[in-house]
Amino acid sequence: MPKKAIIVGGGIGGLAAAVHLQAGGWDVEVRERAPGPPGTGTSLGLWPGALRALDELRVGRAARERARPAARGNFLRADGRLIGNVDFAGLRRRTGDTVHVIARPALLTTLTAALDDRLVRYGHEVTDVRDLSDCCDVVIAADGLRSRARSVLFGDAYRPRYSGVTAWHGTVDLDTDAISETWGKGARFGVTPRAGGHTNWFACAPVPERVPVPGGDLAALRTHFGSWHPGVRRVLDRVAEGAGSGISRNDLYDLAEPLPAYVSGRVALIGDAAHAMTPDLGRGACEALIDGVTLARELTARARVEDALTAYDAARRRPTQRLARAARLMNRAVHTRRPLAPMRNAAMRLFLTVGRPPA
Repeated sequence: MPKKAIIVGGGIGGLAAAVHLQAGGWDVEVRERAPGPPGTGTSLGLWPGALRALDELRVGRAARERARPAARGNFLRADGRLIGNVDFAGLRRRTGDTVHVIARPALLTTLTAALDDRLVRYGHEVTDVRDLSDCCDVVIAADGLRSRARSVLFGDAYRPRYSGVTAWHGTVDLDTDAISETWGKGARFGVTPRAGGHTNWFACAPVPERVPVPGGDLAALRTHFGSWHPGVRRVLDRVAEGAGSGISRNDLYDLAEPLPAYVSGRVALIGDAAHAMTPDLGRGACEALIDGVTLARELTARARVEDALTAYDAARRRPTQRLARAARLMNRAVHTRRPLAPMRNAAMRLFLTVGRPPA
């Protein structure tokens, strides 16, 4: 009789684990509380490590076909002057690949297409993962930032913590092949390419948590970014004209404390449930994907579930918590209101010149 896994959460990490376990002969069930797959969503960057994970699932080619490779990456000042370039050519030489940008719904569709029909059960909410332990060999908690599994297993000390920064984002009808971020005093603005000749944009600034901004989101964007260089203003003009998918806003969170383990009994946490991080490094979705593949690989390779969970925790906890810590530090540096911008920019320029971003 095959072993059984119940996966709580049908996001990127949960689906990746499901694809791998299904291919390994496991009986898999995904329970997702949302009524159905998302129809909209912004883009995310797939770094080479995440692309290798997709290749292991045998969906890497399909994901690349739905994605768009980034030709260039740069950091700019608010007046448009260059801080530094991301060495994508060096990344390709080192790893054999570059960053690909894909819409979140497209990536979820790619993963879902590799699963048997009706394996993902939408509209099924799990309130206590401990109730599932008697009906399966392993529970994989992939239930996101506000994970109920994390709260049940580890308590409120590991709750989400507001970073002090909110993010607006959307899509406009402009074409670009570059990823760029512009840094100003306490705020930043970014664009990423999207398939079909579109551009995803995001804007981040410190504001009180869950508090509506006076005059509305567009007025806030103009206040923070309306005097920045022409590339930023061109995107804002398209947003103002309605030539896009509207404005969404999300406050940014990470965990108040890093988890002492990603495993409790026969429950394993992956993705944001395990290591929610601010998006400053652009690695959250990538790490969830790698978590899911790593955990499933261990489960299919080892006879004992307990040994697989121990190996997963040893492989993933330290590197993901280092990334979460680095993202938090960058968030604080970029969004400080203090007059430290020259030092911040110089540090980034040095890193881009001599450092190597984790692939």
